[in-house]
Amino acid sequence: MVIFTTMKNILKLLFLYLSVLQSCSDAPWLSGTLNLEDGEDWKPMVYLVQPEKFDDVAQSFVGKVLDSAAVGLDGSFQFQKSPDIQDNEVITLVVQKKGEKYPSKLLNENPSTDNYFPLVHVSGNRLSVEADITRFQASLSINGLSEGNSAMLHLRDLRLDAYKKHLGNQKNNHGADEDLLYREKSLFNYQAELLNFSNTTKELLPALIAVRWASPEGNYERIAELVYAQSQKWGNLYPDHKWVQQFTATVDKKNLPVLIGDSIPEIHLPMKDGTETSLQQLSKNKKLILLDVWASWCAPCRVENRNVLVPLWEKYGSRDFLIVAYGLESSEQAWDRAIEKDGAYRWLHASHLQGDQNPLMEALRLKTIPANFLLDGEGRVLAKNLHDKELIDFVDEYMSQ
Repeated sequence: MVIFTTMKNILKLLFLYLSVLQSCSDAPWLSGTLNLEDGEDWKPMVYLVQPEKFDDVAQSFVGKVLDSAAVGLDGSFQFQKSPDIQDNEVITLVVQKKGEKYPSKLLNENPSTDNYFPLVHVSGNRLSVEADITRFQASLSINGLSEGNSAMLHLRDLRLDAYKKHLGNQKNNHGADEDLLYREKSLFNYQAELLNFSNTTKELLPALIAVRWASPEGNYERIAELVYAQSQKWGNLYPDHKWVQQFTATVDKKNLPVLIGDSIPEIHLPMKDGTETSLQQLSKNKKLILLDVWASWCAPCRVENRNVLVPLWEKYGSRDFLIVAYGLESSEQAWDRAIEKDGAYRWLHASHLQGDQNPLMEALRLKTIPANFLLDGEGRVLAKNLHDKELIDFVDEYMSQ
């Protein structure tokens, strides 16, 4: 009798244990609730999209759509089956406006209203999220945090603050050249905050998301030193990770403009006076050389000629300071007029007269102007792309040493 009772109790416990296991196995791996208020323009659907390559991250139309879940009238949704992907891979939650036929469209216009959130997938880790459908990325919260997703939320908050601080007040109707240098500086400061997160975090995938968020279009020309430093860091820590390998290949030195600390390549320049020489020859016995890449049609370049370079030349031109201006010109007449009008005839000028497709831009791996390089007498890059007060302060400090 005692044995029978004991066996009965064991069977009850076993049944209860199996019921719990069954209940757990039936639980969704990802569930959530969306606030649908003011969301009448949005589809009541949530999509799972997988970026398969590093360049796919934060990029529209290229991610692989893995699954979708309908959002109920109460805002709830569930993904029952965990996706068949490895641990510690990025999977993106996405919502779309009505009429959008591509579930993989990702908005990168403003982090306050962008329509997706990247998560770190960990097998067995059940997640629950909440968000406003109209402010999906900005409002999303996660229950069941891993260290990776905790870092992702921290990055999201940092991005929101950096965007508001540096980019949020910019006008949308500016002209091509209006406030160009100011806008470039604001963008650089925004990108630098994201890449500083990459520099300080221990979490690989959020760090790589930060790199992609710094430039979803993959344009790293103005932040070359920052992204190159990240490629060295993560390449040393995770040399076998496929995304790290793709990242380091993307920002290999041969794909970036000449970096600070490197030497300027040997470039033969056709000078304004009809001679041909090289920067190395021109820089002999000089303490500081400013290689200025400009054009007669570039409004910010013209302003900088008059307001910054002329005063610097008047102050240091008789000493060990040299300005070599390379023009992206195709019309010699327009080039001559700009030099004369700006008072830039004081320093040296060169151009292949081939417009913006020329040997110097190719050798320096440049696509954007205004651009400049500050070189020592041996042609080593001391600084680059300094403008206005930053350029004046650098020259003043260096020449006073």
